[in-house]
Parts: sequence; C-alpha cells; structure tokens
Amino acid sequence: MQVYLAPTDQDRLGRLRDALATTKSDVLRRGLEALETQLFDPDRHPALSIIGLFRGASAAGARPHVDAARDHDEFLASGEIASWSSGLGNDPPNERPDGASE
Repeated sequence: MQVYLAPTDQDRLGRLRDALATTKSDVLRRGLEALETQLFDPDRHPALSIIGLFRGASAAGARPHVDAARDHDEFLASGEIASWSSGLGNDPPNERPDGASE
C-alpha cells in the first residue's frame, strides 16, 4: 500500500518512530488501533458508554416494566424526581438548598 503524507505528517511519523523505537509501519498500525479504540470502544466513547447503563435499574415512581429504551424520558425524570427526596440528586427546580423559596 502506498500512502501520500504531507511533509508535516512525514515529520510527525518520523518523530513517533524515533520516540517509540519502532518502524513507520508499526506506528501507523498502532495509530489505526488507537483510532479504532477511540471510536468504537464503549468504555472510551461517550455515546457508546450509555449502552447498558440502566440495565436492571428501575426508577422510583416509574410505571412497572418501563422500557428504558423506549420510555427514556419518563425513566430518567422519575429517577431524578426520586433523587430529590433521597438527597442523591439536585434540588427540585425553584427550591434553594437552604429550603427558602426563590
């Protein structure tokens, strides 16, 4: 395979090769692997990291058997509202932490 690299990219590849004491081909392979991990690894990708986040969870006040995928707004809102009384979440809107009204 042949790849055209601009002079600045050739310099970058050379610096990485020297820093890693390896070949240019190995630098490119490692770069591809790092990019693939960054894009597709659920542990590192912000959007993919929500997969399974609510598996087995139930929100207080939600209908029994709420499908979190389909009814995500209700599921998340119910959990947020329940957290107000448990002290785990944010205070309800228009209520200050000291209990005074706004």
